[in-house]
This record gives sequence, C-alpha cells and structure tokens, in this order.
Amino acid sequence: MARSKRREASLAADRLAQRYIPALVVSCLTFLPQNALAAAGLDGAAMRWPYALPFAGLLLSIAMGPLLLPKIWHHHYGKITAAWSLLALAALVVFAGGMATLAALVHAMLAEYLGFIVLLFALYVVAGGILITGDIKGTPAANVGILALGTLGASIVGTTGAAMILIRPLIRANRQRRHNTHVVIFFIILVANVGGALSPLGDPPLFVGFLHGVDFFWTTRTIWLQTALVAVLLLAIFAVVDVWRFRSESPPADTGRGEPLRIRGLVNLVLIGAIVASLLASAMWRPDIAFDIFGTKLELEDVARNLALLAIAALSVWLTPDEHRQANGFTWEPIREVAKLFAGIFVAIIPVIAMLNAGHHGAFAWLLSAVTAPDGAPREVVYFWFTGLMSAFLDNAPTYLLFFELAGGNPQVLMHQLSGTLASISMGAVYMGALTYIGNAPNFMVSSIARENGVAMPSFFGYLLRAGAVLIPLFLLLTFLPVAPILHWH
Repeated sequence: MARSKRREASLAADRLAQRYIPALVVSCLTFLPQNALAAAGLDGAAMRWPYALPFAGLLLSIAMGPLLLPKIWHHHYGKITAAWSLLALAALVVFAGGMATLAALVHAMLAEYLGFIVLLFALYVVAGGILITGDIKGTPAANVGILALGTLGASIVGTTGAAMILIRPLIRANRQRRHNTHVVIFFIILVANVGGALSPLGDPPLFVGFLHGVDFFWTTRTIWLQTALVAVLLLAIFAVVDVWRFRSESPPADTGRGEPLRIRGLVNLVLIGAIVASLLASAMWRPDIAFDIFGTKLELEDVARNLALLAIAALSVWLTPDEHRQANGFTWEPIREVAKLFAGIFVAIIPVIAMLNAGHHGAFAWLLSAVTAPDGAPREVVYFWFTGLMSAFLDNAPTYLLFFELAGGNPQVLMHQLSGTLASISMGAVYMGALTYIGNAPNFMVSSIARENGVAMPSFFGYLLRAGAVLIPLFLLLTFLPVAPILHWH
C-alpha cells in the first residue's frame, strides 16, 4: 500500500513537471541570443491605459470569479487566466511587433516568474512533508501560541511554509468549536502575511526585491520594530476576540488523555535550512557569468539557486514517507493554482511595467506625480498606502515590483538614500497583502484548505470587511508612528 501511495505521489509530481518544465526548457533552448533583438524594448511612453485592461481583467476575474461563478472558475481558471494573458500579448504584438513581444515575454518568464515560483514550489513541497500530530485543544492560549509560533517562523520558512505546516493542526484543534472562522482569518493575517516581513524567504514580494538586488537582511535590519509592533497588537486583539468567543461556547467534552504532540518528517526541517542556505549562497556568490537568452540575462548564481531548490524539493518527496503527506491532506492543486495564476499575472503586467518605466511620459504619470513631491522627493506615506491597497487587490508580488520600478528600480539607491521609500513599499506590500484572499499567494491556499475541512470561511468581500476592521487602524498607526524609518508626507 505504501508503495502504491509513493507511486501516486511520483505520478503527480511527474504530471506537474510535464506540464510546466518543458515550456521553460523549450524557451531556453529555442530563443538563442540575438543581439539585434536583445536591444528591442517596449516604448511605454507610446502606450495608453487600454493596454493595462487585460491585467485589470485578470485581477478582477481572480477576485470575482470564485464569488460569482464558483463552479466555472474552479474548473476553468487556467483557461481564463491564459485568455487574459494571450489578450495582453496580442495587444503587444500589434503595438511593438512579434519579436519585441517575444523578448518581453521571455524576460517576464525567466527573469521574473521562474525564480519566484520555484521558491514557492520548494517551500510548499518541503513544508508539506512536516506532520504535526497529537491532540491540541483549541483554547485561546493554544491558539495564541500557534499563531505566535507561525508568525515567528514565517520569515524563516516563508509564509507559505509556515502556513502549510500549521494550518491543519490549527483546524483540527478548533474543529469542535462553534466559532472558529476568526481563528483562520487571524492566521491568514499573521502567519501568511505579517510574519513574513523580515526576509526574502518570508514573503513573495520581498523575494522579488531580493531578485532585483535588495540585500537579504535589509528588511530584517530596517522594519523589525514595525513588524514586531503590528504582530504583537494583532496577537493581543486576537486573544481578546478568541477569549470572548470561547466563553460564549459550551466547553467540549473531555475525552481523557489524548495523543501526545509529535512532529514527524523532521528531515524536512533540514531541507528548509538547505533552502535558506541556497538563497544566501546565491546572494553572496557572484561569478559574473550570465547566459543571454533572447535578450534576457540569466546569471549563473540564479540558475544554480533554482536548480538547488528543485533538487531540495525532489529530496523531500523522496525522503518523506507518503503517509505524512497523506495525513497532511497534501495535494498538488494549491501550488498548481498559484503557478497558473501568477504566470498569467506576470505576463499581463508586462505593458503596465513598460508604462510605469516611462515615468512622466507614460500613461501612469499621474501615479508618479501622486507619489512624488514637486521637489522630486518621494512621498513615503503615499508609497505605503498605494503599494498596500494595490497589493490587496492586485497581488502583492507584482505590485511590489511595480512600485519598486516606479521609485527608480536601483536597489543601492533604494536601500540607502531612499531607504524610507523602500521600507514603505515593503511594509505596504507585506502587511496589506492580508486584506484580501488575493493579496498574497498563501492566502488562497489557507482559505481553500479551511473550506475543505469544514470551516465556514467568509466570501471575498466578507473577508475584506473583517480583515480591514482589524488592520486599517494599525496601518494608520504606522503612518504616524515616530519610529525610524519615519514615513514622510513631504
């Protein structure tokens, strides 16, 4: 039976690999360097706002599809995402020609999307092999402890990793409680978002910044105090709400001494350490060797990091007993959904990035004017709120990239002279990604797992209202907080 389960897991992995990897390999082998085409770019100044409509349509589909047409969306979300992406590419072909569009697509997939999804994939696979068993009673003290543990661990194992390790034990602990929806909502806010603010491993937008040259420990040094303050206040609010809910319920029947708490699949903790080591190594190792693929420069250290992450994921599948993943309810569908949706987002955002790069000459000059004072200084408060609110509805990873480019895109300048601006973008993207289900990739996964396990999760707008009621006052506090980096209004 174990052999059969292992075969099923292997077949699932093979299907995933067969679906996504060949396209990337073909791209790498087919699109050989061509100097004339490498210089080709998209003239964002000549574009107008309709070129951003496929991006807006895709994000609106992600937000409204599960709510208005749940059956159609869940069966065809990949096709819908592909349709919006193809529409964006078709518009670019008409505007700039096939070669320039192809060069932009290769850059988006290889330079932006590949490293992003490989890290998420590795964390999802490795975390899925860690099984926490035993009887945990869903008391306020136990819930606060689990949320605090997840918040602390999110910057180490990633929001995806921490969420996948702890969400099922948390649901099992609170299964007998009549009111348990708020527990998952605060779990999404804290473990799947706020806790990941201190390292590129923690949250997808910070990893996008890392891929663009931001130091690995920059956010750790810069916004640790703000993150600690937000996390502590959220835990305190949760404790008050959970105690109130707990006292209104009948105490669960005492079933006697339960199974002791155990953590299995410990080899995956070692593999998570290997993931961290591979990221740090790629940040420090600079061999100055790059592969030119249709105008996109792939640095050797990035290629080596991606291969190492895939190897670590394969080791996790090989070394972890199938029973652990089965007990965790591990399936490939959540990461498959994230891979498809984010591929579409990274493609559809191509013209938006081009228009933003055009600065005051582009269709989004109004946005640049909004975040920049007349003397040219960035308005950090506006960066914080614009990045945050757009992250909630446009997903925080591409939104981070959008405002990172809007602020100049130079990591050395942003980490030093404009450190307040980069801090504003980082905090907005990470913290406010918790406002909606589509704000951050793990939010999708957690809400899906909770629904599968019988938790009555609110609708898209129901979640937005609950999360906003808790988070908006804290974001206002951050806006006026006299702690460095101080957010300036200019």
